[in-house]
Amino acid sequence: MPDISLTTVVLLCLAALAAGWIDAVVGGGGLLLLPALLLGLPAGTPAAHALGTNKAVAIVGTTGAAVTYARKAPVDVRTAVRIGLAALAGSSAGAFFAAGMSTEVLKPVIMVVLLAVAAFVILRPAFGTAPATGPATRRRILAAIGLAGLGIGFYDGLVGPGTGTFLVLALTAILHLDLVTASATAKIVNCCTNAGALATFAWQGAVLWQLAALMAVFNLAGGTFGAHTALKKGSGFVRIVLLTVVFALVANLAYEQWSA
Repeated sequence: MPDISLTTVVLLCLAALAAGWIDAVVGGGGLLLLPALLLGLPAGTPAAHALGTNKAVAIVGTTGAAVTYARKAPVDVRTAVRIGLAALAGSSAGAFFAAGMSTEVLKPVIMVVLLAVAAFVILRPAFGTAPATGPATRRRILAAIGLAGLGIGFYDGLVGPGTGTFLVLALTAILHLDLVTASATAKIVNCCTNAGALATFAWQGAVLWQLAALMAVFNLAGGTFGAHTALKKGSGFVRIVLLTVVFALVANLAYEQWSA
C-alpha cells in the first residue's frame, strides 16, 4: 500500500465507485478513475503503476457489470466473446506500436471523430433506441469482429481513452443493437481487453495490489449498480449518459492537447 492519507484513499474509493457506474452504463469510466489515481498517488510514483492499478480496479467492475447484464439483457455471449478475443489481439498489437508512435498526433483526429459521433447521435434521436430486430447476420458479426474487436482493441492499446464508449457506438451501428444491449456486449469485450492489459502490467510489477483491491470493491458496487440502472432506465437514459461522456472525453482530450 503506498504511503497516502486516509482522506486520499476515501476519495479514490469514491472515484472508483463513480467510475464503475459510468463505465457500466456507457463506458468511459477511465476518464475519472485514471486521473484520480494519477493525482492521488504520491509524487514520484511511476505512471505505469497508476495505469496498472487502474486496470486491476476496472476489470473487477467491468466483470460485475458484464455478469449483471448477461443475466438480464438479451446478450449474445458467444458473439461478444469472439469480438473480445479479437479486441485482445488488437490491444496487444496497439500496445506494441505505442512505444514508437506519438499519440499527440492522433488526439485532434479522435476529437473530430467524437464530435461527429455526438452530432450524429443528436440528429438521429432514434439511434440505439429500437430493440434489435433479430440475430445479426454473419457479415455483420465479421464486421464487428474487425472494427469493434481488432480496430477498437488496437486503439485501446495505442491510446486508450473512451474505448468503452467507442465499443458501444460501434456495436450499436454494426449489429443494430439497442444501446442497453450494446453496453452489455461492450462490457464482455472490455473484460477481454482489460485482462490482457492487466496481465502485462502484473508481469511488469506495475500494480499496487492492496490499493487496487480496496478500490475494486467500490468499483464493483458502482459497476453492478450502473448495469441495473441502465437496464431499468432503458436506452433513452443511456443515450443521455452517452452524449455526456462523449463531450467529457472531447474536453479531456482538448485539455491534454493544448494545456502542455
